[in-house]
Amino acid sequence: MNHPFLSSTLRELQLFTRSWRFWTTFSLVVLLFVVSGPYGTLERMTPGIRLGYWLIVHAVTWSIAISLAIMAEILLRNHLSHTLVRMMIGSLVAALPIGFALGVIDFAFFGRWTEMETGFHRALFALPLCALFCLLTYTAMHRQIAEVSAPLPLAPAPPISPSSEPEILARLKPQNRGALLRLSVEDHYTEVVTSRGRELVLLRFADALRELGATPGLQVHRSHWVADAHVEGLKREGGKLLLVMKDGTEIPVSRPNADAVRQRFG
Repeated sequence: MNHPFLSSTLRELQLFTRSWRFWTTFSLVVLLFVVSGPYGTLERMTPGIRLGYWLIVHAVTWSIAISLAIMAEILLRNHLSHTLVRMMIGSLVAALPIGFALGVIDFAFFGRWTEMETGFHRALFALPLCALFCLLTYTAMHRQIAEVSAPLPLAPAPPISPSSEPEILARLKPQNRGALLRLSVEDHYTEVVTSRGRELVLLRFADALRELGATPGLQVHRSHWVADAHVEGLKREGGKLLLVMKDGTEIPVSRPNADAVRQRFG
């Protein structure tokens, strides 16, 4: 699979299908619905039928929500910095197809076809559930999602001499150690991006900056540091100054750092 978007989407989908944390969360939610029998299913269904109903409902709705959440997470990487925000947008968009999918499931179980108006009503009803499922999924798997979203390197970078290697590279997996490209804050972690991949490190951003050694670069924002060699140029968008990296990533520049950035890269 050579298409970058499809390749990234499949990699993240495989992360979910192979994760015990995801399946544990999914199973607990299904069990909760089966036992509590919300929306009249406790009175109208026997335990076996109720189990089948909620298992199908959650399998379909989670599949739609996770697929759209992953697509949004990939497509919005250059526009929104926080993984949860990107995934939440995709999950909320999923409420519309989920609303109509629920209508089809109800027709199969109860023999009633959902009208268009009822379908939109179900979509609105599904919004908070989509947000909740997204939050549960992100809480259980955000580190794994961040790791698997790292792009595959096109070619191996030459090894760095141990004498000149920045301290922070020693914190990375051997396959990710390469020339430093940029650092970014990601929740309580620092995301380290090199020429050979990216990795989340449990380290304060200020401490990460101290471990860069003599690597030429500049802190352009309170949450971003970039290496000089990886900067392509500057651009303005909506009154905001952005650094364009050689891989196409756009890094915001804070106002206090704008003059230094212009002098260095303008």
